[in-house]
Amino acid sequence: MKLYGYADQGLDAEHIVPMALAEATLCATPHELRRIAEFLLGCAAEMERMGDAYDHVHLGDRMKEFDSTSPHLVVACAEQP
Repeated sequence: MKLYGYADQGLDAEHIVPMALAEATLCATPHELRRIAEFLLGCAAEMERMGDAYDHVHLGDRMKEFDSTSPHLVVACAEQP
């Protein structure tokens, strides 16, 4: 697993370059963590079902309560060795 991210500097998407992160911290409520866990389980099932066709999924696209009030959380398929 690799973790990528970038600071919210108000840049347009085409000017943002994700960087590898050594650590990430989720400051969330128990309810938010359970919803994120539900999202991640769904992503895992979809990734297995779609195989190589799976690209990425945004939490805010699947769970609207995370759409505008949260940083973007994106799940992408890891490259297989």
